[in-house]
Amino acid sequence: MIRRAHLARPRRRRACPHRDRRSRVAPRAHGRWLQRLPELAPAHVLSSRPINRSGRRLNEGFLWQPGTGYHSTHVKYYLPNEEGVWEASWYQRGEGDFTAVESQGARIGMLICSELWALEQARAYGQLGAHLLVTPRMTQGTTTDKWLVGGRAAAILAGAFSLSSNRVSTRGAYEGFGGTGWVVDPDGEVLAVTSPQHPFITVEINTWQAEQAKRTYPRSLFWT
Repeated sequence: MIRRAHLARPRRRRACPHRDRRSRVAPRAHGRWLQRLPELAPAHVLSSRPINRSGRRLNEGFLWQPGTGYHSTHVKYYLPNEEGVWEASWYQRGEGDFTAVESQGARIGMLICSELWALEQARAYGQLGAHLLVTPRMTQGTTTDKWLVGGRAAAILAGAFSLSSNRVSTRGAYEGFGGTGWVVDPDGEVLAVTSPQHPFITVEINTWQAEQAKRTYPRSLFWT
């Protein structure tokens, strides 16, 4: 299973005469990359992308599977709107549907970037039986420690593995996005992180561990 980083998002709020054109070009550009996902088979791929649907601009999480292709899994609901991250100015929020999906015998919940901080949703995914929480990100390298704390907390609350990937960029408008993907187990232990020396990691996990974790503290405070 492969996780791709969060989509590139607009960084400036100022009026842009090319905004409508960009809102058309970006989904097409991502669509061209989607056509190359079969090159990763037999892997299953989880990520997010910009998409225009019914006159709305959305940030959509997806699962790609060999044989069945693209499946929408979640539309981002919590959209930041501050300097450098004007998502709420560019996208419409989703309907707040945080439904787990299944792939290769694992139940998966998606929290796209800032949604990681909606810890109540992580706990709700745990109650739905999620084995994995997947978080594609686009976050500054200087904030990595804070984000990893969020990933560990979400894993503990859900009794699920937290998997995250991040954009890497060292030049131009998106300078400072520092990578550092992770795999965290259901009790918050960091199993692996990516780095410039190890940009790709593979970790074998057992969904039984997530199922057992849900029966233990602190999850046992909220459900049985």
